[in-house]
Amino acid sequence: MRFSQIILLKNGKEALLRNGDSADGLPVFETFNATHAETDYLLSYPDENSFDPEQEAKFLEEKTNSPDEIEIIAVVDGKVVGTAGIEAVGRKHKLRHRAELGIGILKEYWGLGLGKALTKACIQCAKEAGYTQVELNVVAENEAAISLYQSLGFTEFGRNPRGFNSRISGYQELVYMKMEL
Repeated sequence: MRFSQIILLKNGKEALLRNGDSADGLPVFETFNATHAETDYLLSYPDENSFDPEQEAKFLEEKTNSPDEIEIIAVVDGKVVGTAGIEAVGRKHKLRHRAELGIGILKEYWGLGLGKALTKACIQCAKEAGYTQVELNVVAENEAAISLYQSLGFTEFGRNPRGFNSRISGYQELVYMKMEL
């Protein structure tokens, strides 16, 4: 899928939200590793990244050419500062109405409206792709993210008290959220 939008951040800077492509492989790889090192709220740690820059480039190209999946990158002052995307939960008939949303933003860009803009962009892309439900998982301690998702219309539909096993804090409760489109 393709997407492009310029937004104004709360600090007055412009951010370009656009689909990633193969030329973005290295900067997205570096941003992925940085975001996953800065917080314990994401699924994996940098040493668990299964991609190298070339594989990241291929992944981005596949998402750009996909009719129903996307990886959106946020660029501020020429630097990739975050990513967000939607992926199909499954391709079988009983699952193909559902998309999963994931997002990661460099910590220095938290609180500037980027998370909201990326989430809204993913919701828009999910609608255009024909999904009728978007889902995500969020660590229960991440109150700012939960508040953001609720403000956009996501609702909680369950919890897993031992959803993540953090290297830092042990088990983390996951909140399952969804939005019907």
